[in-house]
Amino acid sequence: MTFRGFIWLLIINLLVVLIYVIWNLLKKRARSRSFLIKTAVMLLCPLVGPCFFIFSYLLYGILFSQQVDLEDVIFSKERVATYMHADEERERNMVPLEEAIAITDRGNLRELMMNVVRGDIQKSLAAISLALNSEDSETSHYAASVLQDSLNDFRANVQKNYQQIQEENEAEDKDKDNDLIAEHCMILQDYMNRVLVQRVFTDMEQKSFADIMDRVTEIGFAANRNYMSSTNYENVCLRLLETEDFVNCKKWCERAAEQFPNTLSSYTCQLKLYFTSGERDEFFRVMKELRSSNVIIDNETLELIRVFM
Repeated sequence: MTFRGFIWLLIINLLVVLIYVIWNLLKKRARSRSFLIKTAVMLLCPLVGPCFFIFSYLLYGILFSQQVDLEDVIFSKERVATYMHADEERERNMVPLEEAIAITDRGNLRELMMNVVRGDIQKSLAAISLALNSEDSETSHYAASVLQDSLNDFRANVQKNYQQIQEENEAEDKDKDNDLIAEHCMILQDYMNRVLVQRVFTDMEQKSFADIMDRVTEIGFAANRNYMSSTNYENVCLRLLETEDFVNCKKWCERAAEQFPNTLSSYTCQLKLYFTSGERDEFFRVMKELRSSNVIIDNETLELIRVFM
């Protein structure tokens, strides 16, 4: 190719690019990323660039210009219920985790521990702690590592959120949001209860966290008691009762009975308190009140009354 032919090639390529730019300006697509890239390619690659894009456009038009046959496709907003058959083989092999820990086959025991930690670890801390006494050193070491990490995360989260709640509660009156404080307190209480109910801490640390739960619930109660449910009262009562803090437990029992007088947990918390502390007169007083109320008694409460009597 002569020099003059090369110049004509550049001029023709420039004209093609100008036509492409003007066409995109008229279509108001000149600011798109695709437009800028194509323009740059056609300028830097004379002849090859425009030919490539023209060929691609023609190929796309030939292959994808036909309309799709949607005759057999049905668009419906009706909900379709899908049914998944139970995995019978898996169900037959399921046993309580506490029993599975006693497995002597090390391979199955290690696989079991891996399956446990893949799920919600916080709900399985008590079961994982049982694996600490396993004869398989690898399993016990793995259980100890998982348990330590989970409990350390729990300690850090409780401390951080408790400090935040204290700062919110100690703010000036104009900056306080009592509803938000009460909500944060109940969220922290629920979080703490999920772990403390499993009794995985030492007695001293369990009592320390029960005291924090008592103080957090007290802040929430003072901010707005309407954010407290009967479950919140039951949680703090039972955790304090486990540490034999009868004074604070009685305080929450009385508050629960005042705010939720027709709820079974308001009676059962008092019955458990007086049963544990050995106060027979108070136990029978609450039992008579429960009998005269319209609250339906469950089997656990009936068993508690039978044992005490």
